Amino acid sequence: MTEKRRVTAEDLYAMTWIAGMDVHPSTGEVVYTAKKVNKDRTGYVTQLRLLGPDGTDRAYTSGEGDAAPAWSPDGSKLAFLRKADGKMQVWLMPKEGGEASVLTQAEHGVSSFQWSPDSTYLLCKLPTGGPGEDGKEDKKEDKANKVAVINRTRPKSDGSGEWDGRRSHLYRVDPSNGEAIQLTEGDYDVEGFTCSPDGLNIVFAANWPEDPKADPDLMLTNDLFEMSAGGGTPRRLTSSKLDIGQPVFSPDGKRIVFLGDDLSYSNATLVQLYSMPSGGGGGEAECVTAGHDLMIAAAAVSDMRAGRFYKPVLSPDGTSVYTLVTTKGNVNLYRFALDGSGEYEAFSQGDREIFGFAVDKATGDFILASADAVLPGDLYRLSAASGEEQRLTELNKELLEAVLISEPESFWFEASGGEQIQGWIIKPAGYEEGKAYPAVLEIHGGPHAMYANTFMHEFQLLASLGYAVVYTNPRGSHGYGQLFVNASRGDYGGRDYQDLMEAVDEANKRFSFIDSERWVVTGGSYGGFMTNWIVGHTNRFKAAVTQRSISNWISFYGVSDIGYFFTEMEIDGNPWEHTERLWKHSPLAYVRNVGTPLLILHGEEDLRCPIEQAEQLYTALKRLGKETQLVRFPGSSHDLSRSGRPILRVERLNRIAGWFNQYLES
Repeated sequence: MTEKRRVTAEDLYAMTWIAGMDVHPSTGEVVYTAKKVNKDRTGYVTQLRLLGPDGTDRAYTSGEGDAAPAWSPDGSKLAFLRKADGKMQVWLMPKEGGEASVLTQAEHGVSSFQWSPDSTYLLCKLPTGGPGEDGKEDKKEDKANKVAVINRTRPKSDGSGEWDGRRSHLYRVDPSNGEAIQLTEGDYDVEGFTCSPDGLNIVFAANWPEDPKADPDLMLTNDLFEMSAGGGTPRRLTSSKLDIGQPVFSPDGKRIVFLGDDLSYSNATLVQLYSMPSGGGGGEAECVTAGHDLMIAAAAVSDMRAGRFYKPVLSPDGTSVYTLVTTKGNVNLYRFALDGSGEYEAFSQGDREIFGFAVDKATGDFILASADAVLPGDLYRLSAASGEEQRLTELNKELLEAVLISEPESFWFEASGGEQIQGWIIKPAGYEEGKAYPAVLEIHGGPHAMYANTFMHEFQLLASLGYAVVYTNPRGSHGYGQLFVNASRGDYGGRDYQDLMEAVDEANKRFSFIDSERWVVTGGSYGGFMTNWIVGHTNRFKAAVTQRSISNWISFYGVSDIGYFFTEMEIDGNPWEHTERLWKHSPLAYVRNVGTPLLILHGEEDLRCPIEQAEQLYTALKRLGKETQLVRFPGSSHDLSRSGRPILRVERLNRIAGWFNQYLES
């Protein structure tokens, strides 16, 4: 047997991820999107693959950018997204396979679509309008001299850049000839949408204020609207009290079920499951999961995720709904009763992160896209009858058989004040009893997210280099109830910082193989903020790496795509009324205290935590003669570590490891 080698950053190039799936309505065949790194390592290729009932797993399409597969409800066709003339369009292919043909001719492409239940049309969401009065692109020679006139409160968004003036609207497309009819229009964006079981009506979510003078960018709630699938005026179903997503109809079409939250705890409010009458029949939305203190959504953090793809699924008789739930380091599939009894159960089991699911209508089984601490992600069939699972894919088998994977160990400890905190430790690869090892503290972003029993390439790399990797969910994290996730708001750098430092103390006490004098620390986004905060408040770490971080809440308010509301929600203030409060919680205010060598990693096109946050911190540190370095990643948004250019993701990992090694060896 060949001895396994240690994980490297470059192993990213050999990985395969699941990025979408659907189950054939009668045969149970599963079509899924496999995502890989392209040959020049600057991007990704995606291909549709087909899992047959006999276990065969074969390529189903020949494209390199195929995504979002969806069988027609009658089972005769497969629709999916692929580029045509540089724009993403809907393509159709016969069930038997063969050549695909492009269906839509949308000028700016199609962003998402859904079949009608009777397969007679597709609902397509696509950008409309734009820079010119006729929606046409400006000529290249005109762009260099054209000024940008901005009227929106939120004129940019991380990942998509400056707003181009277009709105997302629904079109009804005939699959026989591609004829498209626009259904929605106006100065708003359609968000989630769905068709009624009879195909006669559609429901969509949109941030479309009833008051025409209201600024939708200042509204963090939205509404559900219902309209005829043939067109007409949408009817408002809700009263702007909820932030709504993922609407679905009950099988009889009489009710609409959706995910939402009422912002009662501002940005930290748990997502819940709601139900309300359809057809404008009146009645407020009812919270199905009230009192359960559960996060009814997937909130786990991973650097291996190629997206999440799920909607609530109702049982055939409409009495129950299935959806994902985040709790205590896991994301599993749960069933909730819709009869008002409050009954619920975990339908899937185990220490894992389920990041997508679909139902096999022929058998009632569920197909799960699931990862765990030692597997980046595969498909499983969960039997509705027995509850047993069958693994359907082994996408990274060859790589995982070649490398040494270190399995995390979960631990809990009681923080000062009595709160129970969950953490994990990964022993160094090749661990030897009696030997002392350096340790790294990893801090997740959000802060309202959750480290989980899921695969993290970064953690495995650091373990392969001889580090004990410690990560935990301090107060502010999801998965432990409403009061826990709300505890960090207005207290950044307070109780959350204490939890992290007490986690280090606990690890030193519990794990004798950790060298308590050789700790390093890193984190991204909120984790970057906390890394900055830590080095300004303690010198217990030998080195630190801050990634896509926040250093100054005062400037963040106006430069981030979410700064104007996120700062108010999380720090409880704005720059003109609460300058002292924002400065008190800004790591930049404590820069004179920094004695830890700090590497600053930041994406040039990060609009969530813009690069000026890194520049301010770097300039101050240099001016004060501190040990620091700034590394700027070109063309990279806030999602560099998860979906950025592969070659830059690898560069990032090697920079982190190199910085730590440099200061632990000195």
